[in-house]
Amino acid sequence: SFYTRRCITEDPSWSLVTVPHLSELCLQHIAHNFQQNPILSCLLPEDQKKVVDRLSTSLPLTVTANIVNHEDYWERCCKERWQVCDVSNYGDSWKRMFFERHLENILRFFIPNTTDPNEVLELIPLCQGYVRKLEINQFLPPLRVDHKEKSNDLSDTENETELGEVYMHHYDLKPLIPALPHLEELHLTYGVKSCGMNFEWSLFNFTELDCSNLAAAVKMCRNLKVFKLTRSKVDDDKMKLLARNLQYHPCLLELDLSHNLIGDHGAQALGKLISHSRLETLDLCNNQICHLGAQALAQGLAESSTLTSLNLRLNFVENKGGKAIGRALLTNTSLRSLHLGSNNLSEPTAAVFSQVLAQNTTLRSINFSCNHLRLDGGKKLLEGLTNNKTLTELDLRHAEVEQETDFLIHQIVWANREAVRRGSLQRPATEPP
Repeated sequence: SFYTRRCITEDPSWSLVTVPHLSELCLQHIAHNFQQNPILSCLLPEDQKKVVDRLSTSLPLTVTANIVNHEDYWERCCKERWQVCDVSNYGDSWKRMFFERHLENILRFFIPNTTDPNEVLELIPLCQGYVRKLEINQFLPPLRVDHKEKSNDLSDTENETELGEVYMHHYDLKPLIPALPHLEELHLTYGVKSCGMNFEWSLFNFTELDCSNLAAAVKMCRNLKVFKLTRSKVDDDKMKLLARNLQYHPCLLELDLSHNLIGDHGAQALGKLISHSRLETLDLCNNQICHLGAQALAQGLAESSTLTSLNLRLNFVENKGGKAIGRALLTNTSLRSLHLGSNNLSEPTAAVFSQVLAQNTTLRSINFSCNHLRLDGGKKLLEGLTNNKTLTELDLRHAEVEQETDFLIHQIVWANREAVRRGSLQRPATEPP
């Protein structure tokens, strides 16, 4: 008999399934050549996602900024670049987070006369659709070329600031800020973080030209709602310039000028601003405002129908200023929160506020902490609170009020707070509070 043996050679792991579809190969090719030929909008949504998932986060922003809108891609970009990424601070938009933080980083480390201004200008058409808030906590001055030998004699004085005025101007925001149409919040500090042993007063010099440029930029930023300029040695002259430019701003609602050098003349300019603007929140904590400035603010408060929060903590308004603000609140019907902590206030101010508490039905919170109201001042406030149903917070810590008076005041305020809480629970969800 004759036997035929047939041998078939096969790869047991081979399958038709492992051969990529032509469409898949095309998508791979598109992703690989995206920088040279960024094809995306003409693809189906599911194919767009497949391409974007393959894109490198190191692609130039000129390619990706206005073409790639997939949040997954910008989430990868953010997480590869920064350790802490809380997207809830950016309206839950990873793309917004990336461009805001990217622009902030460039501005924080921009050195005038050294860094190419085009680094910022070229970014404008790429980021202008996404930037809504900028927080820049330092501005670097130009590099000092002619370092004075005698600087050792000046290192602990403010005189060095005068020498530095000529060359210490910072980055001019005028070309940038008005070119960001969606910018609503701007937080600035003119100074240097972590300067270490290289400390000089001139590193913290907010010059007149800086102020002039900033005032013009903010005036042109028509959608700005929140403006914070803190720890920047803003004095009266600079405050007057800023206030003039902000006076008729169409959108500004919150102004934070805490930890500066604003005195009475600056406060007078702010008093006019309060009465001529739509401002709702004004923070002047830790400045140099005395009774004349407080009286000007009180006049603005009496004429304002929009201001809901005023913070004057750590100033020097004393009783003349405190009484003026109290008298303004006898007619004002908008202010809900007032902070007068650490202002050297005593019984005469408390007497006026006793009348305020008896008449005003708008105030929700007053802070008198770290003053000298003492026994008589505490009793005056207690008298005013007898029939008050609207105040839900009265801070009298370290105000030298008698313990029993403080307890009785706390009981009234607590009862008001509970009544408000119960009312909000009973109110239908459609009703405003």
